Amino acid sequence: MAKDVRALSAVVKAMHKPLPLIRALLGGTAAMRAAGKDYLPQWPNEQSESYAARLAVATLFPAYNRTVEVLAGKPFSKPLTLSDDVPARLKAWCEDIDLQGRNLHTFAATLCEEALGPGFCGILIDYPTTKGLRTQADEQQAGVRPYFVHIRLDDMLGWRCKRVNGVWTLTQFRFLETAVEEDGDFGEKAIEQVRVLYPGRWEIHRKVDGKDDWTLHDEGTTTLKMIPLVPVYGKRKAFMIGVPPLLDLAFMNVEHWQSKSDQQTILHVARVPILFTKMLGDEVEITVGANTAVKAQSPEADMKFVEHKGDAIEAGRKSLLDLEDQMRQAGAELLVIKPGNVTEAQTVADNEQGSCALQRIAGDLEDAIDAALQLMADWVGEKEGGHVTVYKDFGAATLAEASADLLQKMNVAGTLSDETLFEEFQRRGMIRPDLRWGDEQQRIGKPRPGAAPEAA
Repeated sequence: MAKDVRALSAVVKAMHKPLPLIRALLGGTAAMRAAGKDYLPQWPNEQSESYAARLAVATLFPAYNRTVEVLAGKPFSKPLTLSDDVPARLKAWCEDIDLQGRNLHTFAATLCEEALGPGFCGILIDYPTTKGLRTQADEQQAGVRPYFVHIRLDDMLGWRCKRVNGVWTLTQFRFLETAVEEDGDFGEKAIEQVRVLYPGRWEIHRKVDGKDDWTLHDEGTTTLKMIPLVPVYGKRKAFMIGVPPLLDLAFMNVEHWQSKSDQQTILHVARVPILFTKMLGDEVEITVGANTAVKAQSPEADMKFVEHKGDAIEAGRKSLLDLEDQMRQAGAELLVIKPGNVTEAQTVADNEQGSCALQRIAGDLEDAIDAALQLMADWVGEKEGGHVTVYKDFGAATLAEASADLLQKMNVAGTLSDETLFEEFQRRGMIRPDLRWGDEQQRIGKPRPGAAPEAA
């Protein structure tokens, strides 16, 4: 029995640190509210009831979520294609690559979202147990075949690696998984277990009931003499180490979440005027209404409403708008083509053209899928796994062009109004500065020349 099989390694602990923030932002308003004081601190001397009310009405500007969604969709706006050297049976398996109904295109799109969000994940090429099946023909007749499993960074526990013939190679990999077993006639129970992979063999550990110890539950061998896991990086730092490429945007989104809550609070205060009275006397009853009057006993008495001037409100509004613009630019920077190349090899590979950060992520994902297909081929004795091509012709020449594309996507999704889109395009110099939104609305409403009249 071992307690440390479930423990996080130091490297994984460091990579897990931004995960709660990223998952909360990707989860939207509900997830951010559930996080509570983690990302919306309670003010000094603020009553718990007041804080709970403030948290309950807070809404998230979905900058991070929408940016990840839009950017991850770009490489897959056109179908992923398989080369001619992909074996016929692998092509057929790509229509249900994970044995859960997802084809390779959809599976790869999910990997891209994870690369842009948490910044790291893995493709495990798994193979069902073949007890009682003696030959490959028996396996084919039974429908047993390798398949892809998406391993999230959240479920990774640790690994060991070393150089083999000059190449970094995994010698151990641990991750969490959940086994679902029947419980009674109709119920079921989920059991957490740790799978440990070694070259040529595997182990499954489960927790001992009522104790902190873990015991070996099952084990077996594989025909592969390597660990069939392919890493997928967002921003690669080293072998099996990746960081979120949009982490700065995530921090800015939290700043906006907090600042917007402050703005909502001051708006609530400013919208409710305070009734001020002076020297009316304790015996005077005050009734506020259109058909009422208040009679004062002292000539120095006074009564009036005190309202907020609103200077802080306007300053807060401008601050939020500035922050929203900074977030759009932070996301758009991944689409801007950077001139020049890093190395001679990269220059040849890129055909002497620069590339944007998202194109490099798409290229790394393409390489990872190629490696996964080769492992799938190795499982069944195929010499060649083939190659895939991911669409990468979406770079933008300037930041203005890249951010304009993101704005248009937000408008189509309904998270940005037509008028704001018009103003943002105008600010980027893409629309003449003398045009006005009201005039454009009238022009849009007019029928186009030569258009057929609408039916009565």
